[in-house]
Amino acid sequence: MTIETVIFDCDGTLVDSETLTNEVLVGLAREHGVELSLAEALTEFAGGKMADVVAALEGRRGAPLPDAFVPNFRERMTAAFRERLRPIDGATELLEALRLPCSVASSGPREKIELSLSLTGLRRFFDDRIFSAYEVGSWKPEPGLFLHAAKAQGVPPPCCAVVEDSLPGVHAGVAAGMQVFAFVPEGPHGMSRAELPPEVVPVAHLSELVPLFAG
Repeated sequence: MTIETVIFDCDGTLVDSETLTNEVLVGLAREHGVELSLAEALTEFAGGKMADVVAALEGRRGAPLPDAFVPNFRERMTAAFRERLRPIDGATELLEALRLPCSVASSGPREKIELSLSLTGLRRFFDDRIFSAYEVGSWKPEPGLFLHAAKAQGVPPPCCAVVEDSLPGVHAGVAAGMQVFAFVPEGPHGMSRAELPPEVVPVAHLSELVPLFAG
């Protein structure tokens, strides 16, 4: 099926934010008596919904977290982003080579997506084609966010390519009936190739997508 548009996830796919985000989460969780490693956080929470992250931490804690936990987390995460956030290796080059329309569909709130793309110099590639699960009301692994992005761009789901680095995102793309490419780089990561559905195409570096999307 011909690819007419490319829908990118943001965190861990275009911007190198997953490790930063989960480092902040691990540190703040520890302050509230919840011990978990960075590897555990990446495996359990990458691509997930914030409400589910909080519920999982409260389950480990055996008590509710304070109301200030999420605002404090977002404040610290923003500070870490401003200091250390970088684009994923190859992201800028891929977007510069792209000859197809593209968009971002992320489980994060719009302000986080906008900040991440702006800090890394990638915002210029997307115009108004940014879609947040918080605005759509559908979170990965549900297909609703991707289906909304496809409809907004006037492209049938089978003609959409999805680039994702998390298992919830991969499953959302498959459920939406789209062509899914799983970004699985070397090193600590929240997803392994062994977990991927058979129809999903794994890539170790974003440069592998240039010949597919730059034609």
